[in-house]
Amino acid sequence: MIIRVGHLYPEYLNIYADRGNIAVFTRRAEARGHELRVEPVTVGTPLEAGAHDLLYVGGGQDREQGMIAPDLEARGDAIREAVDAGAAVLAVCGGYQLLGRGYRDRDGSWLAGAGLFPLETVAGETRMIGDVLLESTLAEAPGRTIAGFENHAGRTILDDDSQPLGRVVSGYGNDGSSGFEGCRIARAVGTYLHGPLLPRNPWLADLLLSWAIGHATGDDPEALPPLDDELERQAHEVAAGRARVRGGRPA
Repeated sequence: MIIRVGHLYPEYLNIYADRGNIAVFTRRAEARGHELRVEPVTVGTPLEAGAHDLLYVGGGQDREQGMIAPDLEARGDAIREAVDAGAAVLAVCGGYQLLGRGYRDRDGSWLAGAGLFPLETVAGETRMIGDVLLESTLAEAPGRTIAGFENHAGRTILDDDSQPLGRVVSGYGNDGSSGFEGCRIARAVGTYLHGPLLPRNPWLADLLLSWAIGHATGDDPEALPPLDDELERQAHEVAAGRARVRGGRPA
């Protein structure tokens, strides 16, 4: 089976090992006999309805995010329609912020986002940096742990009825005070965790792949056959151990 991936702005949003996440998707799809066909979607490239089973948006510097934000905002309807039709989405760090309603800078200026995730982000005075450990709040994987690294100054505030990706065990998370990290809507996941994210959390990569395959086939997603993930398990434990040493969520 061909899994069609739209990689949004890979030449601009690529500083947090985002190609590593794409490589994990590729290898894990190939291990099950599928082909991952990745298409860059950038400024001036149309985002056609139904053309992709999975959309990926990475992270970038403030300058690059500001450059592509108007283009991404204009794609908001297309992205929301894709998610409504069952496509999967993974958005990391800056991509996570830009798929919300927008970003309020310290000078009060507003950078509008695509409006997929029910959240807004405001600039903070200090950066929140370090290893992070989450407990998944996903219905498909309750209690599973997610390990990664965060480096962001934005404070992301979810709407009251929003579903986070996980509860913070160690680290800052969305805003340093709520105790939650990331956001999930339908088959779309946004998170600050990178490093990259998926090599340390192969079950999350497989969950997203299963959603993408479900979109491609028109069937309900099914769990993928397990792989030998011993090296990935060790990578997860190392990252989780560093996060635990870091300590609990700051007040």
